[in-house]
Amino acid sequence: MISITPSHIIQYLYCPRFTYFEYVLAIPQYETRHYKVMRGRHLHDERLEQNKGYLRKRLGVVRRYDDQYLTNPLLRGRVDEVLELQDGTMAPLDYKFAKYEERLFNTYKTQLYCYAWLIEENFGRSVSRGYLVYTRSQNKLVEVPVEEADKAAVRAAAESIRRIIDGNSFPKATKSKRRCLNCTYRNVCVQ
Repeated sequence: MISITPSHIIQYLYCPRFTYFEYVLAIPQYETRHYKVMRGRHLHDERLEQNKGYLRKRLGVVRRYDDQYLTNPLLRGRVDEVLELQDGTMAPLDYKFAKYEERLFNTYKTQLYCYAWLIEENFGRSVSRGYLVYTRSQNKLVEVPVEEADKAAVRAAAESIRRIIDGNSFPKATKSKRRCLNCTYRNVCVQ
């Protein structure tokens, strides 16, 4: 039985057939060949190490948990930082090897929603916001609201992924055909 990650959910939301090709048919994507992905992973590890001694006082952080590997019955993920805040809530903080360009990508928000779900289940505390640090914009910090509906949406996606994998079922493709142009599975996908 596969343990679902935020990346699985992001791929599923992009197109449900990612799940089928990668986890039912076991056709890999080979994402490690992409320079930006590899550079981002390396920088991510550097930033995490550099910031271990830094407490984010302006956010009202009373305690910080670095590099937390969290699980629940459907999902697993590694959160860069879990912040315990003065108001009694908690929040995920994630580093991005990216420039902030005045908009939040859905993939980044989805990842924070997944982490919020994991934090609530593992720490038993409410999560109503998360934070992104854009390392290529001088570590710009951006707050992202997290609603109950956001956490419910990632739970529903995780359950759908589990059904596809457990049932070996071929899902419908994305409705956005533009997404198919750069898809790593476009040569094997039947539209």
